[in-house]
This record gives sequence, structure tokens and C-alpha cells, in this order.
Amino acid sequence: MARKPVVALVGRPNVGKSSLFNRLVGERLAVTHEIPGTTRDRLQSEAHWNGIQFRVIDTGGIEVYEPKGSRDIAPLAEGSADFVPQIKSQALIAVEDADVIIMVVDIQHGVTAADETVAEILRRTHKTIIVAANKADVLKHEVDAVEFYGLGLGQVFAISAIHGAGIGDMLDAVTDAIKDVVAGWQDKDDDDHLKIAIVGRPNAGKSTLLNKLIGEERVIVSPIAGTTRDAIDTQLIWHDQPVTLIDTAGIRRRGRIEPGVEQFSVIRAFNAIERSDVAVLVVDGVEGVTDQDEHIAGYVLEEFKGIVIVVNKWDAVEKDAFTMNTFMATIRERLHFIPYAPVIFISALHGQRIHQVLEKVNEVYENRFIRIPTSQLNQIIREAVEHHAPPTKGAKRLKIYYGTQVRVDPPIFLMHINDRKLLHFTYERFLENRIRDKYPFEGTPIRLSFRERGKDPE
Repeated sequence: MARKPVVALVGRPNVGKSSLFNRLVGERLAVTHEIPGTTRDRLQSEAHWNGIQFRVIDTGGIEVYEPKGSRDIAPLAEGSADFVPQIKSQALIAVEDADVIIMVVDIQHGVTAADETVAEILRRTHKTIIVAANKADVLKHEVDAVEFYGLGLGQVFAISAIHGAGIGDMLDAVTDAIKDVVAGWQDKDDDDHLKIAIVGRPNAGKSTLLNKLIGEERVIVSPIAGTTRDAIDTQLIWHDQPVTLIDTAGIRRRGRIEPGVEQFSVIRAFNAIERSDVAVLVVDGVEGVTDQDEHIAGYVLEEFKGIVIVVNKWDAVEKDAFTMNTFMATIRERLHFIPYAPVIFISALHGQRIHQVLEKVNEVYENRFIRIPTSQLNQIIREAVEHHAPPTKGAKRLKIYYGTQVRVDPPIFLMHINDRKLLHFTYERFLENRIRDKYPFEGTPIRLSFRERGKDPE
């Protein structure tokens, strides 16, 4: 599956980027304040328009230094002055990896020297740029939007992020641009060979594992956490089949992500998971399973990707006869929401059990394409209902008329039922477990969808 297109919101501070972000994603996720510099770290979320899904990134302003006393620069939010270089770094990296850029300007202040400098930076990208002239709260302001064509960037839309005026026209232009961008890399991203994202916390040994898998020092390895900044693709042939390995920057616990380059490396890692088939979650065997390992595994599950858990640095763990079983029990407890994930204990540094990684990943990949015949699926459902009667509400009982597998990669099963309100998530889990009893689908999530007669599935 191809990654989602990325739309970055950039511009000088206090032009309303965070308000526009909230408007596009439909939630108040970004903190807004009238003092410039409030948004220090990048936020990302998904949006959709005209049937197209894309990822929106809110950045801090591309801060432009002006002479003291310049009319263009308002005071920064308290404490934000120290973050100006990082804010600029985040925005510039977002611009680099964005597919479409929305430059947000303040229509009430007109074109400023800071806007012109930001525009000069954006022109060098040679990407589609749309100018959102924000704060057009009255009809008079819409006429003022013409001034921003002087920036030489492209279409200008007078909008009000707060009130929603002009947003639809702007999004039409955004999705038109996305269609052109996607057409350019669709074939490359949608090729059907195995793609593996190597993910995990910083310094867990992801780059060392990659180097062992490909047999050369392809990626710089350092004991300093966070060395790998980009998602790096490496092509290799395994058993006469092409495989792409995607090494990503380590994903820290959210509150500990440093501003700047490291912050955006997390988004690149998420993009790598999106366009992968199977994720290899590298866990530090010395430190054990952490909250952040849970967070990463949860994101892999949300994307319905296959997963293999690799416990690295096992050579450095003090062991007795019970160590591996105890560690496995901890994994199953902490990552209880992916009980189907296989676990391999390795030492990437010394090559211990390295050969098992690609073998197991390939098995997981093949499991994503298993298709259960409709007759066998319905036999499983009948046996499940006989073993555990469906839930009831009052005198009414849930009825499952029949089921069918509607797709693979990932496997999705559609169940036709009488009343969606009678279905409890515990019974969904029970049905999934009964399917896995017959078809384990090791390493891959499966999805159950339910449709009432005459209604769309949920």
C-alpha cells in the first residue's frame, strides 16, 4: 500500500497555521494562541477531502530574523525565543518531505518582509504551493488576497480558518495537486514485492540488524541514539525474490522527542510503516519491553500491517533456564493486543539467529494473502455460535447469517448480521480467535466487519 500524501502547513509565526490544522483534521489538536511562537513542535493527523486521504503536518513558523524594531515581527510567546532555530529546522524538513505545501499568510497584515523570505525558501522546492490568505473574516479582506500573488508562488485563496470560509475551494486545489503527485509515484510505491520496515526505539540495534541482513555496512551505526534520521530503503534479493528493507530513525517516547530533525524523523518512520507490508519491531533485550514499544506496536496494528518482534542484544542478557520464558511472558503481557506476533531472540552484533528474521517475515507476508473459502468460514462461524451463543439484549439475540472474506492483505471478513447494536467487542474478539484456531494468520492482523441487512458494513 502506498504511503499517504503529505500536506505541510508553513509560514511565519502567528498567521493561523494551527487554527487551519484544526479545521482540516476536524479536531482541536493544536494549541492556538494569539502570541506568535506558541506552536513549537510539529503535529500531524489525517484529513480527507473529495475522497482523498492525506496527512497534514502543522509546523512552527519559519522564523525570519528582522532588525530590532521591525514592524513585521511581533514578540514571541514566552520561552519560545530559544526554540526559533528548531522551529525553523522542523518547518524546513517538513517542506522537504511534503508533497503539497500550504503557505499560510495573514491577509489583515498584508505581505511582510518575513512572508517574502519564506516564499523565497519555498520557491526553491519546485513543489506545488498553495497560498492560504488567512483571517479573511469580512468581504473586504477577500479583495486584499490579490496582493499575495506578488509572492510568485501560485494560487491564492482567501480563507478564515476560524469560521471555515473559503476552506472548500482551497481543499479542492489541494486534492487536485495531490492527484498529480500521486500519479507520479503510484507505480513505484505500489509494486508487489515484500517491503519490510525496521522500527523501534533509538539505539535498539535497528541499523546493526539491517547491516547484518544485507551483509555490508549500508547504514552508519553509532552508540549515540538517534543517528539514523531518514527512512533509508535498501534493495536486496532473497531466495530469488526482491525485498526492500526500510531502516528508520528510532521512535522515542512522545514527550521525549527533541525538536527539529528528530521530531520529523518520527513522521518518516510512520510513513515507512504505512508503505511496508511487515514491520520488524526491534526490542532492546537488555532494557526490556517499554511503553514506547507498546506505542509503536499499536501504530503497526492501526495500519493493519504484519509484525515480527525481534528481541535484540540477547547475548548481553544474563540468563538462566527461565530467562527466555520469563521475557516471552512479559512480551505477551505488555503487547497483549498482538498475541499473534511471532518473537525471535537475536544478537544483531554477533549474527545470532539472524537467518530466522527474513524467514519469519516472509511467512508473515504470505499469511496476509491467505483466503478462507466461504464454506469453511461459515463452518467456523457455526461452530463458534454453538460453542458460545451470541449476546442478547432483552428478548433479542444477535444473529450471524453468514460470513465471507472480502479481501486479503490484510485479511478482512464481512459478517452479515441482524442488529449491529447487539454486537459486543468481546464477541468480536471471540470470533476472531475461533478463526485463528483454524487459520492462525501468524504475524498479521485480521479485521472483522459487520453489516446489517440492507446497510453498509461498519
